[in-house]
Amino acid sequence: MKYLQFVFAILIGAVSVSMLQAADLMNIYQEALTQDAQYRSARAGYQATQEKLVQGRAGFLPTITLAGTRTVQEVDAGSIFSTTTNSNINPAPVIIQSRGVTISATQPLFRMENIVIYQQSKTEVSRADAQFIVAGQDLILRVAQAYFDVLDTQIDVEVAEAQKTAILKQLEQAKRNFEVGISTIVDTNEAQARYDLTTSQEIAARNALEIRKRTLQGIIDRFPENLVSAKEIASDLSKLTYATMDEWVHAAEEKNFALKIQQAAYEIASQEVKRIWSQHYPTVDLVAQYSDQTGVGGAITGRGIDLISKSIGVQLNVPLFQGFSVQSRVREALANQNRALHDLETVRRNTALQARQQFLNVTNGIAQVKALKQALISSQSQLDSTVLGQEVGVRTEVDVLNAQQQMYSAKRDLAKAYHSYLMSRLRLSAEAGELDEDTLIQINAMLIK
Repeated sequence: MKYLQFVFAILIGAVSVSMLQAADLMNIYQEALTQDAQYRSARAGYQATQEKLVQGRAGFLPTITLAGTRTVQEVDAGSIFSTTTNSNINPAPVIIQSRGVTISATQPLFRMENIVIYQQSKTEVSRADAQFIVAGQDLILRVAQAYFDVLDTQIDVEVAEAQKTAILKQLEQAKRNFEVGISTIVDTNEAQARYDLTTSQEIAARNALEIRKRTLQGIIDRFPENLVSAKEIASDLSKLTYATMDEWVHAAEEKNFALKIQQAAYEIASQEVKRIWSQHYPTVDLVAQYSDQTGVGGAITGRGIDLISKSIGVQLNVPLFQGFSVQSRVREALANQNRALHDLETVRRNTALQARQQFLNVTNGIAQVKALKQALISSQSQLDSTVLGQEVGVRTEVDVLNAQQQMYSAKRDLAKAYHSYLMSRLRLSAEAGELDEDTLIQINAMLIK
């Protein structure tokens, strides 16, 4: 019993440690794959669209129907009896039973509309494939954005806490200096005002952090306690798949999945014109029928007969006139095709524009991160010099507070710029149609190394 209690305690401890262990970006993404309702809806839609191919292929296969009938009739045989005899005797009613079984089979030989419908189904499945990939990319972007938003607000809380602690020390020192007469009340009031302001900023930052975590909770269906943040800024930020903006734009125009979706929509609209126009074409079917009936004609003759019939033949249908409805639907389909073409051009232009913007965000993010890294080093040096200057009497309490504020601001700005740069890289990969789990693994490695 004691051994079991010991094992149980170890298991509980292991679970507690795993729950307290910080989750990195890939951990959150793996949870989102199974918990995000929006992505699960996209998966269900993708699975539903796969059936379009089966439905389109059904137009080439035979249709078989089975029909069965059974009737019971009560026939007044008086009129029948009077035609065969002059007797005035009224015979009793005659009960006549009949039944029938008919099996019909139709095998399409030529139906132009069914051919076009099958082509449309293949295009719809292709579009569904691209839509599901876009849903996966959107999940990566939503998870990453929510993850970095939490990290940004965590940085705000950490900076506010550090500022509050540092300013509290300066406030206590200012009060002591004022008590011994080596500083004025102005220094004390300045430190007190900074402390009160930082306290309010800390409250606002904690509230923002709670909101950001609740946003992430909406994706993974649990409250994220601890998230892994970047331990250090990666040194090589310019390692990209393509070196120039034009190369990225070219890749986006060839591989962007949103563009492929619109291209498929244009193909479907063009095929719709062919489908409606095909209603002018004749149809040719192979038709076979087997019929087994008993009691046929019993209601007339008083005694039914049994019939078995078999038939097989080719059926030709030629549409001649349908009230101009086909011509009208063709004109409607042509207008929709023209609209899809313009929508395709719009998506192509927006794709190129977004690729250029995200490339600029990445390149500018690299420069900004490098500049902020140097700014943080300079701010730390300035703070050290200011603290030393205060100790020797050439700097005041206010100078130290300002230097601290500048150093913490540089630290916060650097972290947020780094997160923004990583997010821009993900968006740039998405525009080029190259955003996948491998890309997310690379970004995650830049956070946890």
